[in-house]
Amino acid sequence: MRTELVADALRNAAATTLIEPDAIWHSDRGSVYTSAEFRALVTGLGMRSSMGRTGVCWDNSMAESFFSMLKNERVYRTAYATKSQARSDVIRYIEGFYNSRRRHSALGYRRPNEVHYGYQQPALAA
Repeated sequence: MRTELVADALRNAAATTLIEPDAIWHSDRGSVYTSAEFRALVTGLGMRSSMGRTGVCWDNSMAESFFSMLKNERVYRTAYATKSQARSDVIRYIEGFYNSRRRHSALGYRRPNEVHYGYQQPALAA
């Protein structure tokens, strides 16, 4: 994995949703997340960085669960002709299904968008 790939993903997220000041970016201790370039981006977006401890796999269990679902429910079942086609399909899966329709036990059987926008609603009303 390359730093610019993860940095682009974070920039895309920042361009499409409100990131609250002091939001926490949590990751493992991979080289892309510890790079000066990526840490500067996190700081530049007004976020704080948090990293799991070495050898403690459950720190990232939610992220690991997501990637497992993405791979098993979509990527492993699809043959992509190009990187562009793969990128578009993964975005469609995440935005069109995973976040908006798939219920999650860890979220009280709510959809990620329900939780996200429910969290933002009181702040926007105030």
